[in-house]
Amino acid sequence: MRANRSIPAATVVPVLIYPDVREAVAWLTAAFGFAERVRIGESHRAQMKVGESGAVIAADVRHERRPPRAGEETHSVLVRVEDADDHCERARAHGARILMEPRDFEYGERQYEAEDLGGHRWTFSQTLADVAPESWGGELVA
Repeated sequence: MRANRSIPAATVVPVLIYPDVREAVAWLTAAFGFAERVRIGESHRAQMKVGESGAVIAADVRHERRPPRAGEETHSVLVRVEDADDHCERARAHGARILMEPRDFEYGERQYEAEDLGGHRWTFSQTLADVAPESWGGELVA
């Protein structure tokens, strides 16, 4: 894939809609530790860096784009983190609604779920161990 400084290098980049892009950027930075990478207009879009290789775009509500409605779950973005407990406490301190407290799963991950200020759902996952999918009922296909 050819490099382009105008777009994140990640292969998959979620675009999430927020009523106020600048407020979303400030909140995602404070609560989840993301960093703004590129600002596109004052209120149109922002590319956010997530960890070393991830990215998300916060976009405005122009045209037919709308953020999730209250009580509606349309997606969840999974982000890998070093320490799920610390990350959860940081998010909680900045007003994230914690939907599931950190807990360990048989597939070797410790995860928690949160909802951000725009109603978007996030799962943050800390790897605890390298676990074969077959040990918990999965099947490695490729």
